[in-house]
Amino acid sequence: MGLPLAVVRDLRDRRPRLNPEQLLDFETDVMAGFVLARASAGLADSTIRHDVSNLEHLRGWFERPLWEMQPPDADRYFGEVMRTAAKGTRHARAQTVTTYFEFLELRHKVELHELTGRVVECPIDEMNRPRGHKDAALRIPPTTVELAQLFEGWRGELATCRKFAPTARNYTAAKLSSLVGLRINEVRSLDLDDVKWHLGPFGKLHVRVGKGSRGSGPRERMVPLINGADRLLRWFVEDVWGQFGEDHARPGAPLFPSERRARDGSASRVGCNALRTGLVAATVEYLPSWAGRLTPHMLRHFCASELYLAGADLLSIQEILGHAWVATTMKYVHIHRTRIEEALLAGQQRAARRLEGLLP
Repeated sequence: MGLPLAVVRDLRDRRPRLNPEQLLDFETDVMAGFVLARASAGLADSTIRHDVSNLEHLRGWFERPLWEMQPPDADRYFGEVMRTAAKGTRHARAQTVTTYFEFLELRHKVELHELTGRVVECPIDEMNRPRGHKDAALRIPPTTVELAQLFEGWRGELATCRKFAPTARNYTAAKLSSLVGLRINEVRSLDLDDVKWHLGPFGKLHVRVGKGSRGSGPRERMVPLINGADRLLRWFVEDVWGQFGEDHARPGAPLFPSERRARDGSASRVGCNALRTGLVAATVEYLPSWAGRLTPHMLRHFCASELYLAGADLLSIQEILGHAWVATTMKYVHIHRTRIEEALLAGQQRAARRLEGLLP
């Protein structure tokens, strides 16, 4: 006699669907989980914020939870809304969407099917994925003479400007970038204690928040105060820094303070926008031919070019700039590399030698 079979019900089939308010709360929780997962993977805060911004932009256009997106929706978004966007922006947004859907599939695929009846599937596929490389556009920095003109005029302004301390701060931050190739966020994140005067013949900067490869988080490095950067910072610390009213003995005191005060009365750290605005205004005034084109990152390219022209090898420049790959450094200096011209001249010389004795 066989055993009787009992009727087994899948309790998940009895799980009620969410109302719109509950669905919105669940969507918020999923996004919070995504942020936490990316943070646990060691990604930099700036990278996570950028990913969330991309997802919020897409969510605002789609006006529904992103897990409802289908390939035709992605076709319309990247084919219409993002059609004229910069290549790098299109690639970054597509990569963010792909990563977010990988998270949904790994963590919430079953749950979303139970709650919504939908099977999560990434809307980015081989047919609509943005094509091409996301390499940055070619940047040709100003000449040495042009940048000297900018900083000479800017420094002359310090004698008559209405706000000496912030103007001198913006001048010093921009010139420091042109001398040792720091990124703007690396400059603003420096503390007074990060200037290590006793290291090496010139002193060094301890860059604690260097950009990590593929958003992997801060990568620290030591940058020598070459090209007169040591004299520049000594002048700034001795003659300007104290005018912000900061205590030099306070741990974490910023090297480049803001005029604004924190809640405890100490000086806040200058923002990137303030440094960018200072450079823009000085460029318009003292180097108008570069107005609208000279950026803090262009100063970094200028530094790499100057180091290369001065005879520094690529590996040294790579270490100073904090690049993970020397191929990235080569993109900064390739406009000055002369291997094509040298190969052409060598070929002409070889051809001339072969003709020796044949010509009358």
